[in-house]
Amino acid sequence: MPRHLLPLLGMLLWASAGSAGGGPAVPATVAIAAGPFIAGSDGAEREAAYRLDEAAYGHDRTRQWGWYDDERPRGQIELPLYHITKAPISNAEYAAFVAATGHLVPEVDAKTWRGYRLIHPYHRTRRHAWRHGRPPPGRERHPVVLVSHRDALTYAAWLSAETGRRWRLPSELEWEKAARGTDGRRYPWGDDYDPARLNSHDAGPFDTMPSGSFAAGTSPFGLLEPAGQVFEWTATPASGRDRFLVKGGSWDDRGCGICRPAARHGRPAHLKHILIGFRLVRE
Repeated sequence: MPRHLLPLLGMLLWASAGSAGGGPAVPATVAIAAGPFIAGSDGAEREAAYRLDEAAYGHDRTRQWGWYDDERPRGQIELPLYHITKAPISNAEYAAFVAATGHLVPEVDAKTWRGYRLIHPYHRTRRHAWRHGRPPPGRERHPVVLVSHRDALTYAAWLSAETGRRWRLPSELEWEKAARGTDGRRYPWGDDYDPARLNSHDAGPFDTMPSGSFAAGTSPFGLLEPAGQVFEWTATPASGRDRFLVKGGSWDDRGCGICRPAARHGRPAHLKHILIGFRLVRE
């Protein structure tokens, strides 16, 4: 192992504890049964989302910008059986990948960050950025962030090679079914927004938290925190060149109209954001 990766040895051993072959810790998954579910939203749901945002922010910019206007029309979709990771990929799980491959750690420099033209100041990225090849202390169970769409695909390819099973990013519809169940509910827990059930800026710490911190927000299929916490990359292209949909909302959102499973948001594939992580489907 290269000298600069030696500090990760202890974390790698911890992350792979219980793995029969001494390989990577395989992320826990939940089964999403084959069959139909209600996807998308109708006008009543979108209007309710805008009103939640207006009450939280004191303005109607999300309505002016049409954040929810291009959501998939509400309707029934049928999907086959698949398995999806119970939680977003964690810093500890990603650390095993970095240690094994030498892949660049989650990080972004100040110039690149300024080029994104995001509202978050660069200094806020520092609590999420890795140092000396390892995650920030105490954040091993937090979702990994500052990872691009390509980083997520590379992790999935590595995990596939290591386990002999194919892992990939979920499609928008696969992610949405796992997050909301089959009955078309507006949130993983039901139709009414409850800030106590998710990590959002309404009641959260304005930061990521360890996965499993909001058991009351678990989806009907057993997904942990599909609303709030971090947006998650999907395999579904968004409008514009080299952009992909992210789903789920994040720790800095209020309202929280964007935290609904039907909501969709396009981001450039190269973006390394403190609000975006990912989970995977196993075939």
